[in-house]
Amino acid sequence: MLLLAPMEGLLDFSLRDILTRAGGIDRCVSEFIRVTDQLLPDRVFLRVMPELLNGSRTPAGVPVRAQLLGSDPACLADNAAALAALGPAGIDLNFGCPAKTVNRHRGGAVLLDEPALIHDIVAAVRRAVPAGMPVSAKMRLGNASDGRMLECAQALAAGGAEELVVHGRTKLQGYKPPAYWDAIARIREAVAVPVIANGEIWSVDDARRCRAESGCDALMLGRGMVADPGLALAIRAPHAPPLGWDTLRPLLRRYWQVIAGHTEPRHRPGRVKQWLNLLRRRFPQAQQTYDELRTINDSAAFEARLFGAIAPIAQPAYFHQASSPPISVSESTW
Repeated sequence: MLLLAPMEGLLDFSLRDILTRAGGIDRCVSEFIRVTDQLLPDRVFLRVMPELLNGSRTPAGVPVRAQLLGSDPACLADNAAALAALGPAGIDLNFGCPAKTVNRHRGGAVLLDEPALIHDIVAAVRRAVPAGMPVSAKMRLGNASDGRMLECAQALAAGGAEELVVHGRTKLQGYKPPAYWDAIARIREAVAVPVIANGEIWSVDDARRCRAESGCDALMLGRGMVADPGLALAIRAPHAPPLGWDTLRPLLRRYWQVIAGHTEPRHRPGRVKQWLNLLRRRFPQAQQTYDELRTINDSAAFEARLFGAIAPIAQPAYFHQASSPPISVSESTW
């Protein structure tokens, strides 16, 4: 099983649409929905995860779980119940975010210093949502150290998490290589629920080594999938021809069309440049396109140059088609 990770500020529903069209992904997780001390209105859930209006699936038909982040068990439970009424493919709980702003407000990876609390959060959410709705959790190896990683994983499983995604670094280690996949193996051996390995998977070889060191067959892909949208397909079929630039070009055009539907014109060029910046790791043509567009910030001029640099081409027969029309969300929900 291959999951697509959320990435705050980059891998939102717009890019989920595009990357799941490339194929190979079994399930996605939304960016976190921050819960503090109040019951959120439906429009907040829909803003982060508009796939709720599409049967909790991307336009390509891939299911999406909604992720909550917070530290108040009762408030998280109330919001999980409200969210569950909208029909997500499951509820995921974030104990892995390393962002300082989030951690300062007792959210994300800092809670890994409090195993009893994260147990209570999961247990409260599990009681609040229908029995048939999956509840999962994502964690890191710890906050400042990995000394309590087994205790945390066991607390999450005992609280009712049916699945754990483990990012193989502590909060203090951030995103600096390497990811400690062998530590994930220790967690997998310590709990009776499925464990999914995450962190520093950029290539088929990385995926192979991660599986070997972690003992996990299931993986969650993040920046590696953004940099190479064909990564999931390549992991599934290592000897198949890799996804090439000619297949990626229509995805990039589609991305512009999707973000144009909900993003202010002045912000659209930056979103595309952000993706191109990662695509340069894998595609020389992305570097050329990035260089052509780098200094253009006017949306109309950017669009004209983008569509000139990336001309329309026929989609290959194997190109993953959408199983339903693009999601349409009214401007009032944003």
